[in-house]
Amino acid sequence: MINIAEIKNGLVIDHIQAGSGWKVFKWLGLDKAKFTCALIVNAVSQKTGTKDIIKIDNILNIDYSVLGFIDSNITVNVIQDSKIVRKIKMELPEKVENVIQCKNPRCITITEHYVPQEFRLVDKYKKQYRCIYCDAMYKAGSLGED
Repeated sequence: MINIAEIKNGLVIDHIQAGSGWKVFKWLGLDKAKFTCALIVNAVSQKTGTKDIIKIDNILNIDYSVLGFIDSNITVNVIQDSKIVRKIKMELPEKVENVIQCKNPRCITITEHYVPQEFRLVDKYKKQYRCIYCDAMYKAGSLGED
């Protein structure tokens, strides 16, 4: 087993779907971080078999709705003085704004760049979102990467 130093004050992003950790890592900008952070890929999980984990030795201001959009199974543990002081369970947000781009070339958001890219959750079980301007459908989890 690999040991990574304990986090004294920071975040542990747990239960990331195996293989999706790098997407979350990059979205958070951790690939350019000036502080200690670790991406653990394919860790053993009793629930899912394998999972990814991100450990961050820093407190970050995170848009939890985007994390929920990427993977609604994610849990964020806030660590202070080496103890978990808060557990935040992600869920699919009702709306996401400026997270994904509409793929419809006729959508107003493509031609008018000041118009925000806004999508609303229309089917929680299928994880489907719809553009509020043109009704184009989008599935949660990929951040525009197909």
